[in-house]
Amino acid sequence: MSTIRITKQFSFETGHALYGYDGKCKNVHGHSYKLSVTVIGTPITDTNNVKYGMVIDFGDLKKIVKEEIVNKFDHATVFNKHTPHVELAKELADRGHQVILADYQPTSENMVIDFAAKIKARLPENIKLHSLKLQETATSYAEWYASDN
Repeated sequence: MSTIRITKQFSFETGHALYGYDGKCKNVHGHSYKLSVTVIGTPITDTNNVKYGMVIDFGDLKKIVKEEIVNKFDHATVFNKHTPHVELAKELADRGHQVILADYQPTSENMVIDFAAKIKARLPENIKLHSLKLQETATSYAEWYASDN
C-alpha cells in the first residue's frame, strides 16, 4: 500500500510581542497566521470501515488542530511568561482578553515547535505528523519536519 501525505490548512489571528528583541516586533502586534498541517500514513483498506480509502478523515484532523491550536490561539495575545510582559498580560486577562503565557519566546519558530508537540500527542498511532508550515506574513514562515527532529 502506498504511503500518502494529507495536508489541511488553517488560519487564525494572533498577537504577540518579542521581549528583548531589537526591532519593531518588541511591540505588541498581530499576524494573520496560516498553518499547514501535513500527516503521513497509508489509506484504510478495510472496505467495511466508514473511512475506507482515507489516511485520516480531514474532519478528524481539523478537530485536533482546532482544539489544540486554532481555538486557543485565535484572537489571543501570546507572551513569554518569563518576561515583564506578564504585567501587561495580567491586565489584559483581567479585562477579559484571551492571553497565552508561553514557556518560550513567541516567535514563529518556537510556535511551530509547540504546535508540533501538541498535534503529535493527539494523532492516532498509525498516523505520523510529517510537517508543519506556519506562515506569519505573506513572505515569512517557519517549517517543522519530522525528519529533521
